Amino acid sequence: MGGRLNLITGAFSYSGKYVAQKLLERGEQVRTLTGHSDRPNPLGKAVEVFPFRFDSMPELTKAFAGVEIFYNTYYVRVAYGKVGYELAYENNKKLISAAKDAGVRRIVNISITGPSPDSPFPYFRHKWLIDRAVIESGMSYAIIRPTVIFGKEDILINNIAWILRRFPVFAVPGKGDYKIQPVFVEDQAELMIEAAGLSENLIWDAAGPEIFTFMELVKLIRSKIKSPCLAILPAPADLVFLAGKIMNPLLGDVVLTRDEIYGLMANLLYSKEPARCKTRLSDWLEQNREWVGKDYASELKRHYQ
Repeated sequence: MGGRLNLITGAFSYSGKYVAQKLLERGEQVRTLTGHSDRPNPLGKAVEVFPFRFDSMPELTKAFAGVEIFYNTYYVRVAYGKVGYELAYENNKKLISAAKDAGVRRIVNISITGPSPDSPFPYFRHKWLIDRAVIESGMSYAIIRPTVIFGKEDILINNIAWILRRFPVFAVPGKGDYKIQPVFVEDQAELMIEAAGLSENLIWDAAGPEIFTFMELVKLIRSKIKSPCLAILPAPADLVFLAGKIMNPLLGDVVLTRDEIYGLMANLLYSKEPARCKTRLSDWLEQNREWVGKDYASELKRHYQ
């Protein structure tokens, strides 16, 4: 194959998979680092596979040999077992160092809207630390900060729909008046590739064209999938978190994290920048109403099992 060589962390997972597909369609070469090299390769022989070797910097650096662009999606949504946000941060520093040592020209790093060194939420605070490591690396960089991603394999939107399909009441944390601005996973992939093609250092939010309150979002999903749910009611945030913890062992998953609930309520999941992505969640739900929420999407099954 011709074209430049790109390395993507997690090309067999969620957001990284769409970047890989679009690069392959453009005739570019794709390599991936993955924690699941033993799983079936959904992209076939077109993608070269390397395992994460965080225990060996020489081996990790070898994976970047000849790479021009590094698309970094590596992080953890859920702190689980020995894998937490601090370890994810340390592993990201190793990835950035390995890429620099191998002579990678540019890094495109996935962050989150609203990261801060002073954030009370570990998820957002460690995202900021990773962004800082990218900036201080000396490599050319683009930092992409998505809001909440939706698409075929998403967790949040799908599992809201899953609950709405099965329970008569849906509890919204607090008043539900905080904002959320979902972005389509394929739009985000296009934005990442666009940013990779530029030369200047940049930080862009990735957000779709629609802004909802969380209450409006849940009602929209209920309407689009024709849910039998009878009531969507405000509830204390701690009670919603407790309900999620009760469901965790029943589903074998972590349904909600504290950072997700309180980060959402702190209005961290919408952008104050003009929307760079065009797909409307309302249109996408209309087109995919038959299957959204039919099956539960497990975070632990996807990443830890």
